[in-house]
Amino acid sequence: MYDFIIIGGGIAGISAGARLSKLGSVLVLEGEDALAYHASGRSAAMFEEQYGAPRVIELNRASRAYHETANGGVLSPRGLMLVAGAGQEEALAKDLAAMNMPYITPTEATDLVPILNPDTLTGAGYHPDAWDIDTDLLLQNFAREIRANGAIRTSQKVDQITRTSNGWRVRSGENSFDGHVLVNAAGAWADEVAKLAGLPPIGIQPYRRSIARIPAPENHDVTRWPMFMGAAESWYAKPDAGALIVSPEEEDPVPPQDAWADDMVLAEGLARYEAQVTEPVTRMIANWAGLRSFAPDRNLILGRAPQDESFVWCAGQGGYGFQTSPAASQLLADVVAGRTPELPAESVADFSPARFFA
Repeated sequence: MYDFIIIGGGIAGISAGARLSKLGSVLVLEGEDALAYHASGRSAAMFEEQYGAPRVIELNRASRAYHETANGGVLSPRGLMLVAGAGQEEALAKDLAAMNMPYITPTEATDLVPILNPDTLTGAGYHPDAWDIDTDLLLQNFAREIRANGAIRTSQKVDQITRTSNGWRVRSGENSFDGHVLVNAAGAWADEVAKLAGLPPIGIQPYRRSIARIPAPENHDVTRWPMFMGAAESWYAKPDAGALIVSPEEEDPVPPQDAWADDMVLAEGLARYEAQVTEPVTRMIANWAGLRSFAPDRNLILGRAPQDESFVWCAGQGGYGFQTSPAASQLLADVVAGRTPELPAESVADFSPARFFA
């Protein structure tokens, strides 16, 4: 009998498991044969403190020190640039104000990213305060804490959940697991897990985002380039292992699934990227897609279900899972333990699943 059974082995479930392992024994069940297979394994892996809705930014700020220092830290310098083409000047101004990012000159922009096209560039902003996250290291650091007081089981697709007199029984094929508290960290499938447990769903919607890996532009070393993106999140490009990953930043609603890139959407996004650079895309090395799953109000869902306090939600990360994971998981553990969280009470209420059932 475990104190906590966590369904979901992405960054949400693994970070929550690490924090909860200080309160009792933990079992994490992951349906795939490896951790972080779905959204977590397809992340752009950036920490940008000002990126996201206001409550997300609160979690970013509260997570920063952990990212910088815990277990030696997981951040490395990257920087972030926003660029605009014709007609995007107003969108750029709005983005720069929201992210507290200063304007830079076109010359400064092309000094940072030499392939930007000065003939189409109408404005840019930049700041160095954006960082690559070593997502594998962060995940393994959290997983190590779980294994000190629990276990992680992969290839365990949950097909039945039963309420018992002192907790929950979770079945995966022929396997059965018992625990006092059930934590729903199932990402795009979080509503499905709630329904299996006999609780009402919240209305979590997964959205697909496609990504292409392309070769580094000829004769360019992209290693020190910042991440650069179009105004109004129209596309982004980011150095990655000597190549570039480029995304159209689409947000297409889809059912929970093992997502794949949409060829037409990817082509349209690559065209938007090409309109801002001097080097055409001649081939793709690979492409893939991930799911960003949001609650109806786009805040994370962290806390006990009002219908049954032994059922805990840890869902709706919406693409911010890695960068918010230290603070989000700490908040969840504080709520479960009955401690006063460090975040303001109004923020805690805005993350609570109770907000959907008032």
